Amino acid sequence: MQEFLNWTVDTIREDKLLSPWLEEKKYEWTPLVSKSVVNILEKGCSVIIITDKERDWFLEYIFTNINSQNLNRPFLPFYDAKGFYKYLDEVKSEDDINYIKDMLSISFPNGYCFWYIGKSQSVRAIIPKVSKNSFLWLFDEEMQDAFNLRSKDDALDMKLLQMFRLYTKTLSAALFAEINVEN
Repeated sequence: MQEFLNWTVDTIREDKLLSPWLEEKKYEWTPLVSKSVVNILEKGCSVIIITDKERDWFLEYIFTNINSQNLNRPFLPFYDAKGFYKYLDEVKSEDDINYIKDMLSISFPNGYCFWYIGKSQSVRAIIPKVSKNSFLWLFDEEMQDAFNLRSKDDALDMKLLQMFRLYTKTLSAALFAEINVEN
């Protein structure tokens, strides 16, 4: 079983579709991904994915690929938040947030966490940002416990696709005990 940080660097270097910029961010990437993978595989949490409006295309990409049969692994519990509550763009109050969290707690008794991809100032970011165990890919805000990107980056879409590729490889490697993400 390979150590997670070394495995991440090796995977980035060996995979021709991953760029060196990810290796430069390995110390930001590995603790966040580790926490996400542990939540899914060891704690049994379901993952509720939310994107800002501009990244709706990426949400579709995630759901087309996250449980692809080509991955040759069991399906993992990823869900679209809009399937639970289609008025995400209208969440304004603390009561709204609490009602949604109550519904999710009933729906997911083993727990849930959010995976948010998008601008930090989007109304859709509110719930994931105030929820513990969220996996945040935030744009235009430097926030601790988030992978921070810039929405004006010309290569942003490619970076998202590369991050997703590395994330799915990590999920598979952890699921098949090729790596230990906890250390």
